[in-house]
Amino acid sequence: MSDRVLVTGISGFLGGHVALQLLEAGFTVRGSVRNLNKADKVRATLQKAGADTARLEFVALDLMNDAGWAEAMADVRYLQHVASPFVISMPNDKMELITPAVEGTRRALEAAFAAQIERVVLTSSIAAIQYGHDKSHTAPFTAADWTNLGGRGVNAYVESKTRAEQEAWAITKRLGRTSDLAVVNPAAILGTLLDEDPGTSAALVVRMLNGSLPMLPNMYLSIIDVRDVAAAQVAAMTSPDAGGQRFPTAGPTHSFSELAEMLRPRLSAEHVRKLPRARAPDWLVRLMGLFDRDIRSNLDELGVIKRVDGSAGERLIGRRYITVGDALVATADSIIAHKLI
Repeated sequence: MSDRVLVTGISGFLGGHVALQLLEAGFTVRGSVRNLNKADKVRATLQKAGADTARLEFVALDLMNDAGWAEAMADVRYLQHVASPFVISMPNDKMELITPAVEGTRRALEAAFAAQIERVVLTSSIAAIQYGHDKSHTAPFTAADWTNLGGRGVNAYVESKTRAEQEAWAITKRLGRTSDLAVVNPAAILGTLLDEDPGTSAALVVRMLNGSLPMLPNMYLSIIDVRDVAAAQVAAMTSPDAGGQRFPTAGPTHSFSELAEMLRPRLSAEHVRKLPRARAPDWLVRLMGLFDRDIRSNLDELGVIKRVDGSAGERLIGRRYITVGDALVATADSIIAHKLI
């Protein structure tokens, strides 16, 4: 049987790392990009990271277009569906995010199962697990939890990830293929950048280092290193017992202030000087939210500490996660190396 893996969204931060680990493990990787003009850059990026790209090929696919999906599945054993729309600023129309996330998932899974692909791994998010719940919820969230779309703090991105994952499970149930789907639900992804695109999660570290975030809001993040997420994606593909399961992949939850303090002793004096110390009072953040839609869409997160039980992900990869501090430093070092500040 072919050991070819189709990786959608290979030009992205996580997609690149998934492809890198697959190539290192000896798989042939077929990466999807929206435009084949990106192929040479992706190949060069993976070569620079040490990959043998002789087993790397490309196809053009669009989440919103049926063209090419059936052909892309030819001679493919596994699908890694990593591609999904991700933005920093929430759109005026939430369907700009939700529609491509859901329809792209539908196209990918239906084409995969029509081609009798052995296992599909979907990249979801803890956004599909931990939102819309009462503030009194203090227990760690697990794979059994789902975001309540009618609850508090559900923005367009959260809804897009939740509905896309729900669509994936609905498709597998309809086709009788539930045991052939595994879902990885990562927290905010940091770690080594493969190219000069910091992505969305790493943009927070960029802002900490370049002085554009002078004060830190009273908000909290669960963080995971991209190398751990990629390892979970590969393990979810190859582990016989992973089918039919969700794998929250998240480290400890920290405040923005704690993250800054983790970075401070591990950076040079040149790069520490703009690292913020001051904490923004909640009233100021709420005031800013009157004029900034992105801040306003996250006001429900002020002071709310959400914890995720990531032990299933650790069991899946067979080791402890890279620490949050090491993930932060890897991100910062990459940002500096790529001259992004």
